Amino acid sequence: MKESYRHIAVIFAGAFFFAFFPLAAHATDQPYLISLFSRILIYALAAVSLDLLLGCGGLVSLGHAAYVGIGGYVVGIFYHHGYEAEPLLTWPVTVTGSENLVVVFPIAVCISALAALLFGALSLRTRGMHFIMITLAFAQMLYYFFVSLEKYGGDDGLSLYSRNSLGNLDLGNDTTFYYLCFFFLVLFLVFTIRLSRSRFGLVLQGAKNNDRRIQTLGINSYWYKLTCFVIGGAGAGLAGALLANQTEYVSPGLLHWTLSGELMVMVLLGGLNTFYGPVIGATLFLLLEEVLAMYTEHWMVFMGPILILVVIFAKSGIYGLLTGAKK
Repeated sequence: MKESYRHIAVIFAGAFFFAFFPLAAHATDQPYLISLFSRILIYALAAVSLDLLLGCGGLVSLGHAAYVGIGGYVVGIFYHHGYEAEPLLTWPVTVTGSENLVVVFPIAVCISALAALLFGALSLRTRGMHFIMITLAFAQMLYYFFVSLEKYGGDDGLSLYSRNSLGNLDLGNDTTFYYLCFFFLVLFLVFTIRLSRSRFGLVLQGAKNNDRRIQTLGINSYWYKLTCFVIGGAGAGLAGALLANQTEYVSPGLLHWTLSGELMVMVLLGGLNTFYGPVIGATLFLLLEEVLAMYTEHWMVFMGPILILVVIFAKSGIYGLLTGAKK
């Protein structure tokens, strides 16, 4: 019961902090921090989508950054064609560019989900180390593909001159954009938590623990894992679309395997299979990066020991440490 109260207290404290952070930043005359915490919310969204694969499905993917990059590039490419007033496609139908968030974001999510469907359908036919390596290979293939696209900046990336439009909302205002990121994070968190507690989530947990037993019960776990993979890819694509707007820039670096590694660290740091944990992990990771980078460019040297200590003394991550949850 005490653990349950601590669980609720941590969730409400976190929700209260993020909900009122922009007001506190303005009150203390530090509005520049709102942009940093917008980035934290976006990375938290990407980390939660990876936790769905890692924690719920037991799918260790080193190619999750591919879907972040796809989401970002969809926004960038549509913006580029809209700004240049040239069609994106002329056959079989004419597709024009757009800066409208209502148009671009669903396309970014759908294309990321489609890529996850294609890569997942092939990757899930392997297991263990082979699965890890094939997801990494797909991500690196996409990375070099976008490097080769000279029309969209190649290795230099593609700049956006403003953020996407959303009705009368001014997304160029950092506070407005912050709350948009917060809204999408809360929405995806609620969805993934409900999903993990449904029959779908229970089958995934069972397949993670003993796939052979699930198969014996007459359940084809492949389709459940593939669906989980697609949902995770869609969530990462949404994070990529938001990240492109936050930085007003996209580059092949969004698809590099190092970003997948950073997201994995955020999940492990916060707490695997907790969904709230990756939010804490992303917050701690990016704040440490911001602070340590002011003193040294080798900030990962300090991040390593911190992660080791968390793994040794808090096996359920920071979230488990705060709530008293047992691994």
